[in-house]
Amino acid sequence: MGSASRVESSNYDYSFKVLLIGDSGVGKSSLLLSFISNSNSINDLSPTIGVDFKIKLFTVGGKRLKLTIWDTAGQERFGTVISSYYRGAHGIILVYDVTRRETFTNLIDIWAKEVERYSTNHGSIKILVGNKVDKDSERAVSKEEGMALAQQHRCLFLECSAKTRENVQQCFNDLTLKILDVPGLREKGSVAVKRQKQKHIYETSQSAGCCS
Repeated sequence: MGSASRVESSNYDYSFKVLLIGDSGVGKSSLLLSFISNSNSINDLSPTIGVDFKIKLFTVGGKRLKLTIWDTAGQERFGTVISSYYRGAHGIILVYDVTRRETFTNLIDIWAKEVERYSTNHGSIKILVGNKVDKDSERAVSKEEGMALAQQHRCLFLECSAKTRENVQQCFNDLTLKILDVPGLREKGSVAVKRQKQKHIYETSQSAGCCS
């Protein structure tokens, strides 16, 4: 058991927890599926019920990463249920649909406040993502408005399309590179640091056993 977990943990250098949040129907599950698989069957996804998560191993900036990505239902009634999932998040992706203005305003009225209330890593990296740019003719939120909101809340910003995969990989790359730039977050996600701490605890307990 122990050796298996050691082999598994040696496959990556850092392990980060990322949340996808925003209104129901903005395409959070589609973004996630587009990122973790080569599937294009994202048009008929059922709405997420409660919380789902996926794991993705990939390399960025020369670092091997394990991302555990939590996908939330996006419905306010699940707010109390998902509050615990904010705990320990290194990165948060706030998603809106560029064709539905209310999903954009709800990021300020609902989701930004929820992040503020429940997030335990106050230095966590946030990226504001405008999804469904493939429907540009139906656009209700301009790119400039998105950039302005991101700047106001000190978030990264990107527009993308889960359907065409435009900027989807870039979204996760930008987020994880920024997490790696923050020493406190990098240390919390470092497999090497966790191993050192476990070793220290083990050695301390061993020496305590000898002296008792």
